[in-house]
Amino acid sequence: MHYLTATEMLRLLRTRQVSAVELLDAHLRRIEEVNPEVNAIVTLVADRARKEAEEADRDLARGRWRGPLHGLPVAHKDLTDTAGIRTTYGSPLFSGHVPGEDAPIVRRMREAGAITVGKTNTPEFGTGSHTVNEIFGATRNPYDLSRSAGGSSGGAAAALATGMVALADGSDMGGSLRNPASFCNVAGLRPTPGRVPAPSATAAWFTLGVPGPMARTAEDLALLMSVVAGFDAASPLSIAESGAGFAEPLDLDLTGVRVAWSPDLGGLPIDAETAEVTADAPAVLAALGARVERVDVDLTDAEDAFRIYRAWYYALSYGDLPREGLGDNVRWNVERGREVTGADLARAERLRSGLYRRMNDFFGTYDFLIAPASQVPPFPVEAPYVSEINGERLPDYLAWMRSAYWISVLHAPAASVPCGFTPGGLPVGVQIVGRPFADMAVLRLAHAFERATGHGARRPPR
Repeated sequence: MHYLTATEMLRLLRTRQVSAVELLDAHLRRIEEVNPEVNAIVTLVADRARKEAEEADRDLARGRWRGPLHGLPVAHKDLTDTAGIRTTYGSPLFSGHVPGEDAPIVRRMREAGAITVGKTNTPEFGTGSHTVNEIFGATRNPYDLSRSAGGSSGGAAAALATGMVALADGSDMGGSLRNPASFCNVAGLRPTPGRVPAPSATAAWFTLGVPGPMARTAEDLALLMSVVAGFDAASPLSIAESGAGFAEPLDLDLTGVRVAWSPDLGGLPIDAETAEVTADAPAVLAALGARVERVDVDLTDAEDAFRIYRAWYYALSYGDLPREGLGDNVRWNVERGREVTGADLARAERLRSGLYRRMNDFFGTYDFLIAPASQVPPFPVEAPYVSEINGERLPDYLAWMRSAYWISVLHAPAASVPCGFTPGGLPVGVQIVGRPFADMAVLRLAHAFERATGHGARRPPR
């Protein structure tokens, strides 16, 4: 039961073929079986979840359907505030922190009837695409326990891949929804900034970081988006549209749809095995009727823009925390942020504005851009990050994530969906990028791709 799609689980719940308690128990058994090895869920609230499942069943018996997620077991990223449930942000500074309020994405999921089973692992403050921290240790890849699950939503991706939860939330600045989805053979959507509200007391107008959904299928991504998307006056960039449109069918006729294929996003080093797997994606879409054209898209201006904005954000958000309490990656980012000048921010704004204008023209010609989601397959879990690709040394711990974070600068929705496996059985994802605000179109293409390939149905060996 734990490997059914969330949509299938809801059908069984609504027709009373399964109870919310039975569904929860199936997931709790799965957590007991695999979480000790995978280390995806770091705070479990089984007793609280059981009480909520019992109440959900009583509501069903009375004919009351709470909402689109009624009775579904879910987990929330440990960066995301959950009222009454420990939320550490992956930092020893907050190892005992218990928020008093739910974050908006959590509140909307709970109001829609979801049942929280716990929190998923994340690196400290979501820093980096490898899920490891001093409190809980590393999350391991379900397809090979010696490998990374990616990050920073690596706990969410691993929990979904192993059937520990039906749905999960995450967040994405430099690829934190897309990279772990690629590493764990699940689906993740980075929404257009503002699509899922993100209120903040310090960085309310920051658009590189966004909350978003993770699931095992594009249809389940859309289900979760139908709940978490929508206007919130507390978030100044919030898009004034409800999430109801995401409940519409995802069927898409690809005849004549214009797809640009960029195997290396303009010259990025791509691991040879990743390149071989993702090279199959254009033919899949062409067989479905799309007009696929290889392009050499130039996104190099995204490099400086992303790094300047990111550094500034870290100094703004974490610069007042005690330096000795921070991990190396967070400390490095804060130090870079303190070096940012007004002239640097002006340059980043010019670069990003010019890139947005050029990509607006690009999306006048093409409906979608597809590329590898990650430049490498899952790497050894003991490695702090990827230091070289195809023999090319990388300058720092960020550089291996460019295929994801260059896209983050575009203000565009982007999804990672399963694309296949390396000869050693490691998952590889393809990234589908749409024009800004075309989130539903991205999900429709992702749905068509996954139905044509079936890669997402391949389960971990345990």
